[in-house]
Amino acid sequence: LPLIVLPPRPLASLSVSPRDHSPTHRSTSVTRVNMSCYTCVPQGTIQVVQQWGKFKKFADPGCHCLIPCCGDEIAGALSTRIQSLDVAVETKTKDNVFVNIIVSTQYMVLRDPERMYDAFYKLTDSREQIRSYIFDVVRSTVPRINLDDVFTTKEEIATTVKAELEKAMTEFGYAIIQTLVTDIAPDQKVKIAMNEINAAQRLRIAAQDRAEAEKIMVVKAAEADAEAKYLAGTGIARQRQAIINGLRESVLSFQADVDGINSKDVMEMMMMTQYFDTMKEIGVSGGTNTIFVPSGPGAVADVAQSVRSGIMQGQAVTTSNKR
Repeated sequence: LPLIVLPPRPLASLSVSPRDHSPTHRSTSVTRVNMSCYTCVPQGTIQVVQQWGKFKKFADPGCHCLIPCCGDEIAGALSTRIQSLDVAVETKTKDNVFVNIIVSTQYMVLRDPERMYDAFYKLTDSREQIRSYIFDVVRSTVPRINLDDVFTTKEEIATTVKAELEKAMTEFGYAIIQTLVTDIAPDQKVKIAMNEINAAQRLRIAAQDRAEAEKIMVVKAAEADAEAKYLAGTGIARQRQAIINGLRESVLSFQADVDGINSKDVMEMMMMTQYFDTMKEIGVSGGTNTIFVPSGPGAVADVAQSVRSGIMQGQAVTTSNKR
């Protein structure tokens, strides 16, 4: 008899919509039974195989055979990738300033079969659970810290959040890889006030430095002026000493070369010479004011007499003071 081959008939299926719990935990309700005889698991994913609604095994990446007539079905899948969750928390600091703190958490499902079982069957929404723990830890930690210290202690805040998450989420089959405080944002007016305070502090320091520099300049100028006056006085004293020595030598030389003249005559002649030299310097110097002085020969004697009288009076006062 000839062999007659009939075309395959499609397997029956019950059409009911699947239910998604979270990106890491996808579960299908028992109201849908896919009568497929195989399943292909993508890389980075583990599927959960149930038999008549009861857990049977985990299907690793690859192709797996199912026996629909024995009740095998795919209940859902778990992602084995590292995932990230950013949570923005608004809380109050110790000095009553509201800030928005963004906490970024990296987590993944543990590859131990018992932990994967807990991650799939014990927890409905892992992201909401992690978000709740982050809110609880941040809002119990930051209110004990001043605003300025929040920026410097963000590592401690992140460490506290990670420790609490690890203690809570390990029970549900999740490992916390890292927790970071990525942003601390107070109100815009608070930022402006903080910048103004910082600017005022820097201006005060700059004013202090400027005043200190001016003080140093004044002190150095005074020291330089004192040193200059000391050197000028030393130069004047040496100049006068040189003039006295020169006059003494001139008087002695004049007396030795000219007979019948005494020291008084020599001094009067030298003073008259100095008088005319002074008149000459005043006349040839530019920008000098006009002065009126006696210029006759008799006036020279009067000038000499005035100088001698002043010298004698000064010597008399000095002698009386010593007594």
